[in-house]
Amino acid sequence: MKDFVIIGHKALTAADFSLNDLPGSAGRMDILCRCINSALFLSYGMRRDINVHLVLLGEPDPSKILRFSGEELRYLNPDERSSGSLIKKALEKDATDFETRSTPGVWIRRGGLEELMQEFVEDSRKIYYLREDGEDIRNVTDLAADAVFVLGDHMGVTEEEEGIVNKGSSGTLSIGPLSLHSDHCITIILNELDRFEQSKKN
Repeated sequence: MKDFVIIGHKALTAADFSLNDLPGSAGRMDILCRCINSALFLSYGMRRDINVHLVLLGEPDPSKILRFSGEELRYLNPDERSSGSLIKKALEKDATDFETRSTPGVWIRRGGLEELMQEFVEDSRKIYYLREDGEDIRNVTDLAADAVFVLGDHMGVTEEEEGIVNKGSSGTLSIGPLSLHSDHCITIILNELDRFEQSKKN
């Protein structure tokens, strides 16, 4: 499985938001919804080897981790409202230190970036942080099939968060010289991984 971690600094941690106003009432939850769709959807199907982890740090009850598993996911359509609805249903559940399933393929628990990174380190996963000044992804010859990619939201990543990620990071990667939206970054990363994996087969 490949994993994407997206940090939502203002993303609401309660279900009392409107699906008609994901940018405003939900703390830019629209950004996270677009990341879910970019990571999971193909033209005529879904990527089943992807996990998307949303680290929600907003009010009123931070912090929580939502996990979307492409392997088991159901009831997701390629629009922000659909993914927003699944997030809303997950936030209606009581979050504990252990994952609780809200709908098929969607889990919620308490926790933050540090706990999540530690779990990946313990599983010997290769973790990559995305930043413009990192190593060009096209120059990396050993991209793992089960790599973990960490991205920020519209607020980027704080110095403290960078420190947490860098503790177990395998490196900082760049997909280009310009700052892009997180969902666009995910699309490009997956395209590069598709091409990399195809080249190994040829």
